[in-house]
Amino acid sequence: MEAISAKELERYAREGKYLIIDLRSQDEFRRDHVRGAVNVPQGKFHAELAGRCGETVILYCDRGALSMAVARELERHGYHAKSVVGGYRAYKDIDKSCGRALR
Repeated sequence: MEAISAKELERYAREGKYLIIDLRSQDEFRRDHVRGAVNVPQGKFHAELAGRCGETVILYCDRGALSMAVARELERHGYHAKSVVGGYRAYKDIDKSCGRALR
């Protein structure tokens, strides 16, 4: 399992070649999400991953703990999974124009 930064998530989202999974609730996803992400709340991602074992899967949640646990579980089942450190909150703190945290 690889941990990636919110800045790296932005790069992966721009490339548009990766399966990016938002583990937050449907309501949170509807309010805002990473471009190109699909919403698969915890425990419902197995159907979304069927047939994608060789692909890189990028996971994020609100703060990063859940996505890290899910990524570890997916790695045990043969997936190449990455988790976003700090989750969606860290992603929202990125200044998209220059890639720096807005703090």
